Amino acid sequence: MLDGKTALVTGSTSGIGLGIAKALAAKGADVVLSGLATEDEVEALKKELTDLYGVKVGFSGANLTDADAIEGMMGYVARDFGGVDILVNNAGVQHVGPIEDFPVARWDLIISLNLSAAFHTTRMAITGMKEKGWGRIINTASAHALVASPFKSAYVAAKHGIAGLTKVVALEGAQHGVRCNAICPGYVYTPLVEGQVADTAKARGISEEEVKRDVLLAAQPTKEFVTTEQIGDLAVFLCSDGGASMNGSIIQMDGGWTAQ
Repeated sequence: MLDGKTALVTGSTSGIGLGIAKALAAKGADVVLSGLATEDEVEALKKELTDLYGVKVGFSGANLTDADAIEGMMGYVARDFGGVDILVNNAGVQHVGPIEDFPVARWDLIISLNLSAAFHTTRMAITGMKEKGWGRIINTASAHALVASPFKSAYVAAKHGIAGLTKVVALEGAQHGVRCNAICPGYVYTPLVEGQVADTAKARGISEEEVKRDVLLAAQPTKEFVTTEQIGDLAVFLCSDGGASMNGSIIQMDGGWTAQ
């Protein structure tokens, strides 16, 4: 389905990004991974995807808070893969704290990585997509692109910004075969969250199941985590012919969180 296409997925050495990269590779897309990982970890991931799906796999460790580094990454994809056909802006970071005590450096980092990086990759990729007459841009937003939670000022601001950016890019690309949408997951059970569950259970003196149900999933009516595979499947649909009329959509995948 995606043979001959190249997907650049930021923040894809683990978690949601890796799930999306695997789903796209399974449909035939060559994949460029981006994120933090050791050389051995990168080589293992590249070998895994190549062996499983028979696609070409690249990697960039570019600092996505640096516009010049992003330009270098996009140049690498253009030279070695013929440009970006599918751009998945997934890289992100989080910090929790009251706004009066929120470290300014953490605010700057979150806005830079979660929002500005998506602006830079998009502005550098969209011209090539327009020239080809086909492109897909998928932004990993969050339920926090639609609703807020206390103590997450930078994250919520960035994700609301991603929703707005998605709509603008969707309008600008609409007549050029370029589609831009955002996926808004609720809590996803990633290795990072798994570690938080254990730490929270120990700190509160409750079981890990209670942490999952009563703390992390308190806002999700299904009381079930979203999976990386489900998000990957949605990304594949957005790249398919069946998803071609999806444009500027802010798609909830949150177990009913934002239905309340």
